[in-house]
Amino acid sequence: MFRRNVVYLWREEIQMKLSLHSAVAAMIAVATVSGLKAVAQEKRDSGAGHAIVRPSDLKWTPIIKGCELASVDGDMNAEGTPFVLRLRCAAGTKIPAHWHPTDERITVVKGTFQVGVGEKFDTAGLQTMNAGDFASMPKEMRHFALSKTATIVQVHAMGPFKVNWVNPSEVMTPETKPAK
Repeated sequence: MFRRNVVYLWREEIQMKLSLHSAVAAMIAVATVSGLKAVAQEKRDSGAGHAIVRPSDLKWTPIIKGCELASVDGDMNAEGTPFVLRLRCAAGTKIPAHWHPTDERITVVKGTFQVGVGEKFDTAGLQTMNAGDFASMPKEMRHFALSKTATIVQVHAMGPFKVNWVNPSEVMTPETKPAK
């Protein structure tokens, strides 16, 4: 009987130790997961590795009459590097036919923007894009646009980004006075 009690107590002790070990292992696992979550949250809060650009951060520069350009990310002049810029145009602004040496991807952020393809501005060839719409233009494709309403368009591509006007005489510089 004594021997049976010892064996029984010994089993109980082993079960308690296993339970204690399991509890400690569970606490370590919880502490590790909680610690990892805290580190992840700290990284998110510190802003390491990403950037947020707000509309008020943008520095707008006039490029043609009625349109301004702002860099959002990257360097549009650097060879082979990605960049993002925004184009803000007043309602009724015509962007004459032009082309770029790299593919161009545009997303309308605000307003109604119309885009056409060809060597010459032609209202019959315009296709309407509204906020949220996306378009892709292959490199060297001649195209033109009309800002139907006040618009903001986001462009992303690879540098260097250049605008080559099909007919430079059609381009109105920001300082151009209206014809009388």
